[in-house]
Amino acid sequence: MATEGQQSNTSQRLPLELIAECTGSKLWIIMKNDKELVGTLRGFDDYVNMVLEDVTEFENTPEGIRTNQLDQILLNGNNICLLIPGGSGPLGDQ
Repeated sequence: MATEGQQSNTSQRLPLELIAECTGSKLWIIMKNDKELVGTLRGFDDYVNMVLEDVTEFENTPEGIRTNQLDQILLNGNNICLLIPGGSGPLGDQ
């Protein structure tokens, strides 16, 4: 820990800066409901509304995990719980 007069070597970045670094990369997104998505981030706004392409949607049901393929989706940032850069989803690399 830095004391007075010393500078810390750690850099601080804002959350939106970290998300901006993920543009064009694969993201695993866990939503508030029983859905998870894996797709390529194409854009986002200050409210973390996101546009994803080449999306795989995973939904937890009593019968198991149901998947759905989507070309593109717009996510409401209010429903996003967690972003995992480079994540491959709940099934891993199966």
